[in-house]
Amino acid sequence: MRKPDTAASFFSPVKDGPTMSTPYNDQQAPAPEHRADRAVDVLELKRQERTDPRGETLGPLIAFVGCDGSGKSTVSQAIIDWLGESQPVQSCHLGIQSRQLGETLMNLPLVGKTIARLIAANAPQASQQPAQPSRGPSTLTALATFVLSIRRYRRYQKMMALRRQGITVIADRFPQTAVASMKSDGPGLLTVKHRNGFVRLLAAREKKLYDYMISYRPLLVVRLNVDVETAFARKPDHRYESLALKIANVPRLEYQGAPILDLDSRLPLAEVIAQAKAAVSRSLAQR
Repeated sequence: MRKPDTAASFFSPVKDGPTMSTPYNDQQAPAPEHRADRAVDVLELKRQERTDPRGETLGPLIAFVGCDGSGKSTVSQAIIDWLGESQPVQSCHLGIQSRQLGETLMNLPLVGKTIARLIAANAPQASQQPAQPSRGPSTLTALATFVLSIRRYRRYQKMMALRRQGITVIADRFPQTAVASMKSDGPGLLTVKHRNGFVRLLAAREKKLYDYMISYRPLLVVRLNVDVETAFARKPDHRYESLALKIANVPRLEYQGAPILDLDSRLPLAEVIAQAKAAVSRSLAQR
């Protein structure tokens, strides 16, 4: 696959060096004594990490986020294996995995070819022409987007069931609304304009799903950063332009004030895992 000449403009390269781009600290959730005017909000956010609205205690939640090819699955699995030596722990994938779902549907007997044509007809096409004002997604596209959000919501509910049992959960990806893009684990219908009343209804319902999911913030978010060349080398079956756009969005991701540990995933794997273990240990000890 040939890389486009203009792809570099889609991302900001990860800074060189073995240090984290944002050292782990508690600045994202200031302590009450440091910010008295936000004491109530901070206490409420802390409560959301440990209990649900019914007062039930929840198991710890650690989320790993980043672009495809950043090492989320590899590093999170290492943390699961390590924590599993001392406590009950489960992994949960909170992505929509639309690529795998699409391939499964296209391989169905009888209807697979029809579904493939529909997917191709509704997929965004690359163009050299200036962007035109969007009229919003078609009804079929909006319905498919909503179904994918339901898929994520169901996975989220299974994760919450594990947390209510007191099990520590390591999440590969986590829903957010700072970036309204399904490729960045955000809503797909939030920011586009809709003339169709049915599409507006789907958008409103999708917003409620995401409002619920982001209401429980993780104890710690490990954000793995990578440059597009490294990500493409690790994931050559992905579109270069798509990886570049995802990488550009990663610094904008936030999770209701949850502490975020930024790691450079181009470093040796053992070093990345060691930094993640140290941050997870601190978070669990302070919980």
